Amino acid sequence: MRHGECKGNREGLFRGRYDFPLNDNGKSQAKAIAHEIAQNFKLDKIYSSPLSRALETAQTISSATNIPTEIRNGFNNISLGPWEGRPKREIKEEFPEEWNLWLRNPERLRLQGAETISDVQRRAFANLNHLIKVHQGSTFAIVTHRAVLKPLIAGALGIPEPYFWKIHVDTASYSVLTHDPQKGYCLILLNQTRHLKNFISEWE
Repeated sequence: MRHGECKGNREGLFRGRYDFPLNDNGKSQAKAIAHEIAQNFKLDKIYSSPLSRALETAQTISSATNIPTEIRNGFNNISLGPWEGRPKREIKEEFPEEWNLWLRNPERLRLQGAETISDVQRRAFANLNHLIKVHQGSTFAIVTHRAVLKPLIAGALGIPEPYFWKIHVDTASYSVLTHDPQKGYCLILLNQTRHLKNFISEWE
């Protein structure tokens, strides 16, 4: 699942590790996805990024399902270094070459003091594979960020670069993967938003 809406989503800011809390709409979205999950899934555990927008979403789901939430740093958002918390329009003007790379092939983007998308994929996918072993035969949830979910799904499905802009996940959406020891991962559902009344689709 992707966390509910925050100021960074509404105002077109790069988020990264900047700890934006949920805004009012994000809190409503968290309640909506919590109801959706409680009605349709029997969870064994909920795992969350440590950032407040994800953790608050996870805790709202936890309250609705009576399932505990555990923070896992492996699902923290990408560290974007000098871009974090800044308007995308400013980044476009100040870093034109890097901005164009972000739009064309963000997997190749290198920023000083920041993670790469490949870095994120390695740590998030390693955590997912570990949890698959822990929760064999049961269902668990991960609440995280766009820049984690996209590489995580691509890694699970073996989608080669460039994949980032070929996968879309809205705020407070959820996707469903299954795993079989012989067949591996299978995508059952992507970017479910039927429970949401108000959300912004971000395309850059």
